[in-house]
Amino acid sequence: MSEKMKTLTEPFKIKMVEPLKVTTEEYRKDVLKNAGYNPFLISSKDVFIDFLTDSGTGAMSDKQWSGIMMGDESYAGARSWEHLERVVKDLTGMPYILPTHQGRAAERILYGILGGKDKIFISNTHFDTTRANIEYTGATAIDIIYDEAKNPENDLPFKGNIDLVKLEQLIKEHGKENVAAIVMTVTNNSSGGQPVSMENMLAVRKICNSYHIPMVIDGCRIAENAYFVKHREVGFAKKSCEEIAKQMLRLGDAFVMSAKKDGMVNMGGLLTVKDEALSVKCKNLLIISEGFTTYGGLSGRDMEALAIGLTEVFDEDYLHYRIRSTAYLGEKLKAKGVPVVWPIGGHAVYVDAKKLYNQIPVNEYPGQALVCDLYIKGGIRAVEIGSLMFGKYDEKGALIPATNELVRLAIPRRVYTQSHIDYVLDIFDDILELRNQTKGYKITYEPPFLRHFTARLDKI
Repeated sequence: MSEKMKTLTEPFKIKMVEPLKVTTEEYRKDVLKNAGYNPFLISSKDVFIDFLTDSGTGAMSDKQWSGIMMGDESYAGARSWEHLERVVKDLTGMPYILPTHQGRAAERILYGILGGKDKIFISNTHFDTTRANIEYTGATAIDIIYDEAKNPENDLPFKGNIDLVKLEQLIKEHGKENVAAIVMTVTNNSSGGQPVSMENMLAVRKICNSYHIPMVIDGCRIAENAYFVKHREVGFAKKSCEEIAKQMLRLGDAFVMSAKKDGMVNMGGLLTVKDEALSVKCKNLLIISEGFTTYGGLSGRDMEALAIGLTEVFDEDYLHYRIRSTAYLGEKLKAKGVPVVWPIGGHAVYVDAKKLYNQIPVNEYPGQALVCDLYIKGGIRAVEIGSLMFGKYDEKGALIPATNELVRLAIPRRVYTQSHIDYVLDIFDDILELRNQTKGYKITYEPPFLRHFTARLDKI
């Protein structure tokens, strides 16, 4: 794509359309109230622009749809499995490939084996399902990004990096025998979709070697991270994004992927490992819970589409469009005076709700207030990444808040056009006008794990 182009255009043309329902503000108020002020509980037919997640919400290409027709649905040893296995081995350099129905299934299998009571997992940032699967085993998940990266306004090229000094301190404090794994989330979703540098990954690999601790790469957005490395890190400008991704993945002992992100499919996951003994344990759990080792809960057509998607995602024109279209939304919001995590990440724009709604205390969930306002004003569904998602309680039941109160606008791949993004920008004009009138929320129901998915709330 020419750098001279002033208008960001989609590097694809539309072959099929899906109608969107236009609703009124009064209608949306009733919908939101009935959903307990939790957008996860809203029917998709009542959503106009869906930024809830980029996971499994993208549009597949003509080649992927063609691949679906060629899917081999044999129970064992299907051609589609062999195609996927070749692609994944080439990408990761790991010999043992296990397909799963989605990423959290791969997490449950791997962390169910590595975890357990008194075990410690250290990460740049564990995402919600990762943390839940680890804590469900009785283990502890600890996040350690650099302090400078916790400030949403700091303009740093690799705010997803793990703090290397704290990493060694934690290993020594807890004992290397108690550290189950170092988990590198690439890109770092919960810290604003921020990338991890190759330099940081190499340093983590060196530390893991010194203490004989496995490194797990949670790389569901590995292609997007590779784009940032290519354009921000010295020495990678002439390498392709695929070459960079391969170099990074070869640093890991295991690779966990929700293929619903950079796999470019609507369903699927991967678990790959280097160690044969670990792979046997993983395969046994896979067969018990997911399916046979050559389909792991996926149909042949799903595996065929995933094999094609893992190739298409590294197309340079696509990645340029993907990163720049996300940046377009973030840059325009910042220009309007909306506080965002800076610089803009790969798959989403993160709004600093604590700063935007500074009159709402953290125990009244300013992020959820913004999420609700976006739906009411424009039919836009987003997700809170703050104390509703990550907050915990102390012994007296008081909220221990998250580091930041963010709202994530996660952009599905190849779904929305420029005019949809401009519509979202228009709705934020309304948000800026009413922000001082907005009140907080209280939780009326919550489950013990992953409460943000099914919690119900009410206005203060």
